[in-house]
Amino acid sequence: MKSNLLLKSAIGLTFAVSLFSCDSVPTSTAAVAASVDTTKNPEAVADQPTPEPAAVTLDTVLYNQQMTHMVNGDSSGKWPVKTAYPLPGAILPFKRIIAYYGNLYSTRMGILGELPPKQMIDRLKVEIKNWEAADPATPVQPALHYICVTAQGSPGAAGKYRLRMPFKQIDSVLNIAKMIDAIVFLDIQVGLGSLQEEIPELEKYLAMPNVHLGIDPEFSMKGGQAPGKVIGSFDAADINYATDYLAKLVKKYNLPPKVLVVHRFTRPMVKNYQQIITRPETQIVMHMDGWGAPARKIGTYKHFIYTEPIEFTGFKIFYKNDLKETPSRLLTAEELMKLKPRPLYIQYQ
Repeated sequence: MKSNLLLKSAIGLTFAVSLFSCDSVPTSTAAVAASVDTTKNPEAVADQPTPEPAAVTLDTVLYNQQMTHMVNGDSSGKWPVKTAYPLPGAILPFKRIIAYYGNLYSTRMGILGELPPKQMIDRLKVEIKNWEAADPATPVQPALHYICVTAQGSPGAAGKYRLRMPFKQIDSVLNIAKMIDAIVFLDIQVGLGSLQEEIPELEKYLAMPNVHLGIDPEFSMKGGQAPGKVIGSFDAADINYATDYLAKLVKKYNLPPKVLVVHRFTRPMVKNYQQIITRPETQIVMHMDGWGAPARKIGTYKHFIYTEPIEFTGFKIFYKNDLKETPSRLLTAEELMKLKPRPLYIQYQ
C-alpha cells in the first residue's frame, strides 16, 4: 500500500541543511536575510500587542450553519466531529484560512521567502480572490505560516538536528503580516527534540492574539534517526500537550481560541488519533501535506484525513512540486470545494 501513497518531498529539509549547519544562524546568512527585504525599516520590529479580550458570545446558529456547509453533504456519520463549541472569537468554521508557507532564509522552502514581501502579498491576494469567488459563504482570513524551527541534516551543537530561527525573523514575519491584516502561524520541526522543549520558547509570540501554531510530525524523529531518513511521527500525547499549552495561554491572557495545524500525509505520522483531545480554547486542523498529481492528492486526503476525523481539515498546494506529475497542474479552489469535508485551512508552498 505504501507504494501508492503520496509522499511529501523533503525539499524544505534539503535547503534548510544547505543554509544552516549549526544551532545558531551563522553571520553569513545576513546577506541572505538582506536579499529577502523583509521590511523597509529594519528598526521597526513587530510590536507585542496587548491581548484584546475575546468576543463575548459565540453565534452558535451561524456556527452550526457553517459546520453543515463544511461537511458538504457527507452522510458517513464521521463529520462533523462531535465537540464542544469553541470559545467566542474562534476563526473556524466562520472563516477559511488561506496561508502562504515558508522561511525567510530560503527561497526554496516555500512562497513565503521565495518572493519579496510586496510581490508575495500581491500573489496571496490573488489566491484570496479565487477562494472568495469559489465559496462566497465563507470569508477568507489571510495567514503567513512561518517555519521558525527547521529540521537539519546534522546534529548541531545541541545534538537535536534542528535549528531555531532568531526572533528578529519572527518579528519580520509579523510586520509583513500587517500588510494584509494576516494572522501568523509559527511552525515547528523538532528533529530529535520535542514539543515540550520548543513550544515554551515561543510563548511571548503565542501569547499574541494573532499568532497560532503548526507542528510537523514528518520531522519528529522518535527513533533517533536524522531527519529525512524516515518519516517521523507524533502521538496523540504530543498533540494533546500542544493544545493544553495553547489552552492555558488562552485562559491566562483572555485570548480567542488558538488554531493548531498538524501536517499529515501518511497514517503512521499521527498515532492513536482516537485519543486526541479537543478543547474549546483550541481548534485542531489535520492538514493534508502531500504533493503530486490531483488524483493522488485527493486520494491522500480521503485515506488519511477524512477517515480519521479530529475537528477541521486542511489541504496544501505546492506551486512547483504538484507540477512534477502528469497532468502537471494545480488543483483549483472549485475542485477542493467538492471535498467532504471542505478544508477550512488552505496552505500554498
